[in-house]
This record gives sequence, C-alpha cells and structure tokens, in this order.
Amino acid sequence: MRISRRIFVKSSAIAATGALVVPNLISCKAGSKLNLAIIGVGGRAVKNWEVCLDENIVALCDVDDKMAAKGFNQFPNARRFKDFRVMFDQMEKEIDAVIISTPNHTHFAATMAAMQLGKHVYVEKPLAHDIWQLRTLKKAAHYYNVVTQMGNQGHATDGIRRIKEWYEAGILGEVKEVFAWHNGPNFNGNYFLKPSEYPPKEEQIPDTLDWDLWLGQAQQQPYNSCYHPKLWRSWYPFGNGLIGDWACHTIDGPFWALEPGIPNVAEAELRSPSPDGFIPDQSVVRMEFPARNGKPAVTFKWMEGGPKPEIRQEWHKVELLGEGMIMVGDKRSLITGGRPDNVTLLISEDEKKSIISELPEPSIPRVKDGPQQEWIRAIKGDGPEPGSNFDYAADLTELALLGALAQRTNKRLEYDAKEMKVTNHSGFEQYIKEPVRQGWEYGEEIWK
Repeated sequence: MRISRRIFVKSSAIAATGALVVPNLISCKAGSKLNLAIIGVGGRAVKNWEVCLDENIVALCDVDDKMAAKGFNQFPNARRFKDFRVMFDQMEKEIDAVIISTPNHTHFAATMAAMQLGKHVYVEKPLAHDIWQLRTLKKAAHYYNVVTQMGNQGHATDGIRRIKEWYEAGILGEVKEVFAWHNGPNFNGNYFLKPSEYPPKEEQIPDTLDWDLWLGQAQQQPYNSCYHPKLWRSWYPFGNGLIGDWACHTIDGPFWALEPGIPNVAEAELRSPSPDGFIPDQSVVRMEFPARNGKPAVTFKWMEGGPKPEIRQEWHKVELLGEGMIMVGDKRSLITGGRPDNVTLLISEDEKKSIISELPEPSIPRVKDGPQQEWIRAIKGDGPEPGSNFDYAADLTELALLGALAQRTNKRLEYDAKEMKVTNHSGFEQYIKEPVRQGWEYGEEIWK
C-alpha cells in the first residue's frame, strides 16, 4: 500500500523548505482534554489507554479486530481503523497526540507518520526495531517539535531516582561493572513460543486480522499463529528477543545514573544454538563503554535463560531472584528487580544502621501517576519534559539493540557510534538500517 498522500506531500514539503511542523495545540492546554488516538488497541495497549480515561479517546487503530475488542467496547464513539495512514488522512485535524503499542517492528512507521503531522507520541519500549530508526526518531522529535515518551514504566519511579541520587552522592563510589539478568525467555506461549518446525508452515489468516498491515515495514512472509498475537518477540525480524523486551527496564537505572553513552563493544560470550531468525534459550552478552568525563570505563553484562552473576562476599549472601540488576561500586553495590522500582544496598546489618545518615535527601523531582500522565502533563504545559523522552530513550534502546545484534549473530562487535557502524565485520548495514517494503519508507526526509 502507498504512503498516505497527505503525509507524503507534507513531509516532502518540509524536507524541501526545512520548515518545522508546529503541533496542533487546539486542546492541549492545562485543564482541557487531549484528543488521543490509540494505535495498537489490545494487549499491552490496554495498560496505556486505561490510565488516560480523563482524555478524549477519539480514534482506535488496530490490525486485529479480535485483539482490539476490549477497546472497541470501551470507546463505542471512537472511530475505528485498521490502517493508521487512513486514520491520519481522515482525522488529522481531530487528533492531538498518539499512543503506539504495537509490535516492535511497526513502532517506527506509525511514530514517524504521527510526528510528521505534528502529533505528540507515546511509544512502547523498545522504541524502535533498528538503530537507524532510533537515530531518526531522535532527530525527528526536535525537527517536528513534539512531546515524546517511551513507555519504560520504571523511569517514572522513585526507585530509579534513588539510584541516581545515591550514585551522584558517592554512596557506591566508582562503578565499573553492571550485571543484569532474567530467567526467561519462557517458551510457554504467553509471550514466547517455539514452533513445531522451522520455518513455520503457512496457516490461514484469521478473518479478524489484516496480515499485510501487521507486517508493515517487514518483508513479506506467510502468516502463522507463532507470530501473532504476542509471540512475535521470539523472532528477530519482528522483535529483539528478551534483551530487547527487558533491557530498557532492567538497565534503565545504571544507564541513567552512570551516563555511559553508547557501547563501543558488544559481544556474545555465550549463546545456545537456535534456528535462523529465532532467539536462543540462553545467552550472555557483554557490552563495554569507554571512559568518559573523568569516569572510568564500565562493563554491562546481560544474562538470560539461567546464568546469573556469581555472588561475591561483599554482597552479603544476597539472594538473586528470577530477574534483577546489580551495580558494583568500589565502596558499595546495589540491587534491583527487573524494573528499578525497588532498590536495596548490598551492605551488612551493622552498616544499615549507620548508612542512613549518609543517604542524600531526594533531589530529583518525583513523577505522579506514571509515565503516561507525565507525558500528558508535558503536552498541556503543566509539567516538565518527560524523563524517557526520545533523546534519552533512543540511546537506552540503542544499547539494547546492539546487544541483541551481538546475540543474534553470536559475534564480537566493535561499534563506532558516531558513524553508526560495526567496524570489525562487513554486512552489518542490513541490521543497522533494515530494508523496508515499498510503500513504508518513512523518515528519509529527516536526513536531507
């Protein structure tokens, strides 16, 4: 299908003139209601729109009527669409902002189309499916002057603020190591599933699903229920594996506190075999960050499918649960769960009594009511820029996607972040900027 003519003409004109699109602020003032469009209505999307019921939900877009049924019933007066391009063609003037909760491989096109029309965007994590898309979204957020937010909920918690405050107060000392782990992927059919054969056989497309629209930018291939719904995470052409699904949560705290930049090395230290295009049962990925701004080099290690860091004596016999993160300081270390909301110093019982006097008072403003409301307040001018805006979120996600790429290829990757290039292997351009199907070419105008 062709790109919406209205979007194409507008973005082409912007590219030619260098002009900015000024967001439609008709109903974006504090005290008024936003007109929200929801792209991706079922699954994870429910958690996003159900906390926005004080706004006007004016449009619902989902490629699968069955998955979207709860939203359709909740908002009977909202207009319904399968194709977001048609929605924008018909309702451009009626939409202020868009919440996008679709599979990873379709985040980019929907987000770019919204921003090209001056719509504020909230996008589920990970922000995009390849590194070029991340860089483009980061540039586009400024180019189109819109309010952005990635939906990694932990970035709006008190816990992640304590991590940063404690680190900056010197409670941990210098941090040179970070460990993050997750027992998954659990191939039980909730989010990950192994098919009975590879490649999966073609199945009949459900009547409720537009498979071509579900594929979006991805290359054409037959439908199978091991892709949709939810199970796309197991496949690299659509998801980014468990590291793509969880690193934006689990590594968010140390990434924000340490400000390490983009890794210059990502290496698969361990990877169990898997069929082409399918994620492994188990892996360990090491990412190295160079020294910066007077801070030492740091190594992040991502472990999934069972491996966990070896418990050190100075961690005082800590119990490592199914998912978590440890920042290792030369004075003290801390631990969180899979998200950075609960934070604990790994210290002795005696030190717990004395450390209270050293802990800094809260200095980073706290977020009320989660990341969705943080984004809405910023749009209305009733709050600061969201914490996981695209400037921040694109860099955090690039870390995750580079790790996923090392895992996918089972290689050591030396990475030039400035040039957006793997320097020690050829052929990685196809992963950094993936080919897209004709009719889904978005974002090129940003680079002209």
